[in-house]
Amino acid sequence: MKRIIFTLLICLLLTSAFSQRGADSLVVKIDSLGSSLNIEKNTFIYIDSAGLYPAGDIPLTAFTPLQDFADRKDVPKRHFNKPLYLQFSLQNVSGTPQEFYFYPGMFYDNIMLYQRTAKGLEKIAGANSNKGVVYLKVPAGKPHTFLLKLTFSQTEYERIKAVIVNPDFLQNFIMELSNSHRDKRIASYILCGVLLMMILFTLVNYFLSYKIEFLYHCAFSVCMFFLIFFSSYLNRMPGWFTAFFMSYLDLIFLIVGTIFYLAFIRRFLDTKHNHVVLDKLFKVEAWILAVLMLVFTYVHFTNGTSILGMIIENSMKILALLIGTVFIVKGLRHKDRLMQYLAMGSAAQIFFSIISLLIILTGVYTSSLLTSALFYFELGIIMAVFFFLLGLAYKNRRDLIEKTQEQEATKLEVEKKIFETKLAVINAQQEERNRISADMHDDLGAGMTTIRLFSELAKSKMGDTAMPEIEKISTSANELLNKMNAIIWSMSSSNDTLGNMVAYIRSYALEYFDNTGIDCRIKLPDQLPELVVAGEIRRNVFLVVKEALNNIVKHSGATEVMINLQLENNALSLTIHDTGKGIDFEKIRQFGNGLKNMKKRMDEVGIEFYIENDHGTVVKLLRSLEGLL
Repeated sequence: MKRIIFTLLICLLLTSAFSQRGADSLVVKIDSLGSSLNIEKNTFIYIDSAGLYPAGDIPLTAFTPLQDFADRKDVPKRHFNKPLYLQFSLQNVSGTPQEFYFYPGMFYDNIMLYQRTAKGLEKIAGANSNKGVVYLKVPAGKPHTFLLKLTFSQTEYERIKAVIVNPDFLQNFIMELSNSHRDKRIASYILCGVLLMMILFTLVNYFLSYKIEFLYHCAFSVCMFFLIFFSSYLNRMPGWFTAFFMSYLDLIFLIVGTIFYLAFIRRFLDTKHNHVVLDKLFKVEAWILAVLMLVFTYVHFTNGTSILGMIIENSMKILALLIGTVFIVKGLRHKDRLMQYLAMGSAAQIFFSIISLLIILTGVYTSSLLTSALFYFELGIIMAVFFFLLGLAYKNRRDLIEKTQEQEATKLEVEKKIFETKLAVINAQQEERNRISADMHDDLGAGMTTIRLFSELAKSKMGDTAMPEIEKISTSANELLNKMNAIIWSMSSSNDTLGNMVAYIRSYALEYFDNTGIDCRIKLPDQLPELVVAGEIRRNVFLVVKEALNNIVKHSGATEVMINLQLENNALSLTIHDTGKGIDFEKIRQFGNGLKNMKKRMDEVGIEFYIENDHGTVVKLLRSLEGLL
């Protein structure tokens, strides 16, 4: 047992001596430098996990070779809020002072440079670290030992390196770091172009419709644009802004974009009226995310990198994931296709985000595009945008149909009101016609009948004494009474049928040819169609028939007349054919005005008028059945 304890003590003493000697003796001698020089094997590291020492009091025995630090390529989060020290020694053997830059890796919030001297540890002012590298000026002669105090930023890709860079090649060195993932960057820029088009597209839609949901989606696209653009552009690029973006700004873009997307969904789906529970859930989520984002901002700028900040960050992501899952389940189960499109977009985004997270957790870091966590995150956003466009196309189509239906309904309503107005006017006119016809029948008809009776009575009292004036009074009263009856018949709305018009014309024709020596025959269809015939049409047709019958009696010399009413190819025709000498169109002047008036009357009501000579005069009236409705 004593031998074992003694052996362990010897090993510990030797290890301590090696660390002391390693930190002091592994000096990098520099005469000239090409572009850069990796000095990890000459660099020592110490992480003050317990916060035991100020920078100047750290014993040399606490440092270990950087090459032996297993976590230098992927620093675990437990070291993020602990001071990190790198120590290295440089000797300028060129004879003149040399300038260099020291690259400690990515990503750091603070970098402070010290130099060990005989008086102790002295802070070197003016060591510009804004670009993620530290300026060194090494005088010629003896070795100089430098100490670098670093504070990690809270990112997922921390690296510890030790590289000396020639100032003339600094820009090329930084470009080589960032260009190692060129394919990933090109893919990101393509997606940024798509998002830029989406921003312009939503802005155009907003200015065309002034719907606030397009402005919300535009703000979401802007946040995603900056998130992806800077994530790609700053990838593996050292500098203070990279550290600030990776540790704080990327999360802010993500959360603010999520809040705008929630506002977009609420307005786009009108969840306030259509999905009340979902609307309240989204509203609560937006407020919680906003409050947590403010708390995270306070913690970040007061405590720097801390476990509390990571807890808040993860809480926001978990909350967004849970509410997103609820929306996906509810959206896919709902019958609203618009909601289903957005739910499928959210599902795709979450799916690819999970793949991205798995790549980060497994630590698969290669230059291949298929192993890029950022690429799958971007792919999720592309799918969300794709389904949004599908939903927008569906919504526009649905809105167009609804708008068209609304316009048609409005048009029908206007037409209905116009029709009702016209109908009211027609009814008022018809009532006035009925009133006038009733007054004529009651007052004028009674007067004409009285005049006729008195004239007949006077004739009977005079016996054989003839007075032509009284005979004329009786005849005129009788004719006037017949004309008045015809006017009353045409004005009464109760007679507005085809059957009534035909019956009246038949009765008038038979009575008219009575005692004229002309045989009148009337042929009618077995069944007349039930049609409404307006009073104006009935009156004009009757007057034309009356004029035609009057011409037959006066001018034709006929012994027979045939009146034929028949259906011809969905049209109704009325033909009056006498057996007289027929019309002589060369001598038409003697009753030319009558024919012109007949044609004019038919033209006014849209009835075709024909007259010809075919073994007597033929007068034909023709009109489609639709025209009589």
